[in-house]
Amino acid sequence: MFFLHGGGERGDGKYDLDYVLIHGPLYEAWIRHRELPFIMVAPQLPYFGREADYADRSPDLIPERVLGRVPEYPDDYRADRRLSGHSEQAELPTGIVDLPDGWSRCVEDLNQMLAQVKQGYAVDEERVYLTGISYGGFGTWQWAHHNPELFAAIAPVVGWGHPSLMEPIAEAELPVWQFIGGRDNVVEEELFYPGLNKLEELGHPDVRVTVHGDMGHLAWLRVYGGQDLYDWFLSHTRNNR
Repeated sequence: MFFLHGGGERGDGKYDLDYVLIHGPLYEAWIRHRELPFIMVAPQLPYFGREADYADRSPDLIPERVLGRVPEYPDDYRADRRLSGHSEQAELPTGIVDLPDGWSRCVEDLNQMLAQVKQGYAVDEERVYLTGISYGGFGTWQWAHHNPELFAAIAPVVGWGHPSLMEPIAEAELPVWQFIGGRDNVVEEELFYPGLNKLEELGHPDVRVTVHGDMGHLAWLRVYGGQDLYDWFLSHTRNNR
């Protein structure tokens, strides 16, 4: 399972690497001591000249693994935005296919990393999964667009995919589970539907969408803290789609 982190966890891939432990399935497996049957790979998005944006980031954000203790999720993981029962069709921001200095700049590096993992570990190549949050949710769509044949299933979380990315994903019939926070005021719900509707227009047979209406941008805490996503991943192989 490849996990692409969000914008807050960028780093140099060496001294800053532990920031990738803050969220996601690696947090669940390593910090919360969960037995999850995956080889997990969590690359770090480079700064790409944005070091100044992270000058005040504290290492205290990095969670500590303590044997015999499972940390609780923060009390304020839900947003205070009002619930809404509908979303209007969105006009996407003009020209945006990926976020600035996002994972789309790393697709070839990610391909090489996956190839090295396959060489060095006992990887079932029929069960390679991809997921990511926020910036990494956008990155999940990007990597899947370029190389849909690599994956058995993908799960972008609180990151939407542009309609222009969807044709290769639909042609490959790559299973998709999109997660959305209904109260998300960072990546708003209505922005997800143009791309998802495009998949439907293209005849994609295996698209699942879950809107956590009571959750904000941190909807990933519920997604990765549960079991459903992991079971769904394991129910898919490349040769059964």
